[in-house]
Amino acid sequence: MAIRYSVGLSLESTQFIDLLKRSTLAERRPVDDEARIREMLSNADVLVTAHWVEDSAVAHSEAPGKLVGVSRAITDHAYCTYLSDLAVDTDHQGQGIGRELIRRTHQVAGLRTRLILLSAPAAESYYPHVGMQPHDSCWMIPPSDEG
Repeated sequence: MAIRYSVGLSLESTQFIDLLKRSTLAERRPVDDEARIREMLSNADVLVTAHWVEDSAVAHSEAPGKLVGVSRAITDHAYCTYLSDLAVDTDHQGQGIGRELIRRTHQVAGLRTRLILLSAPAAESYYPHVGMQPHDSCWMIPPSDEG
């Protein structure tokens, strides 16, 4: 088996929702609002995907295979990149997929940009492992539909 990475591959909202559920990000994403998920996908500046494929499919450039990872980011390509979603199927975690999605996202957005993300509490220990530094002064205004 191999992982095939793609940049800018079009994703259906149902594919993304399915992966969010398999990655535990569904707990913090509007997976019950497919229209909003479609907007999230269509308005992203950078979308990097990881598909699990049979070795023979890699050699023959067949269909992409099972979606096992997505990185979705918004960037100005000059100063900052917000990595909004980093989702890896729980069955495929621990194989370097997240690290590679981050690397490719930053590369596409521009290595001069500051890559920024908000971590889920359960993932806080992961990000230093892949070379990210903590920042203690993040501020936000929650969306109006969160009360």
